Amino acid sequence: MATLKELETYIDYEFSSGAITGKDYLQFQTKYINYIKAICKQNGWIVENIGRNHYTFSLFFTNNKGKYVYLSISDVRGWYNEWYERVLVRYALHNKHYSGGKNQYTSLPMLEQKLQQMLEN
Repeated sequence: MATLKELETYIDYEFSSGAITGKDYLQFQTKYINYIKAICKQNGWIVENIGRNHYTFSLFFTNNKGKYVYLSISDVRGWYNEWYERVLVRYALHNKHYSGGKNQYTSLPMLEQKLQQMLEN
């Protein structure tokens, strides 16, 4: 399981770039998603529909009441440290509702608290 402290080692990290996604980003992405899954497990939420893209990813959270939240990080190459400082979250109707509610932002350290607000209220 990845920890926040482990992910913080990527702050100011310059990821590889190219037509094929670099191994450094793929390792980072796996750690980030595993960190999110650990948060979900602690709170009884489920991660659904993980979209692993070229230097970015998105996914959906759901709780046992049928609420959904969409999460996306910006391209780690062009939006320096936004994966940590400005994580996009918004309400969704289901796990394929990419154009859901109003965009909201949180930092990675505050992600769990933000999701608690969104999923439990």
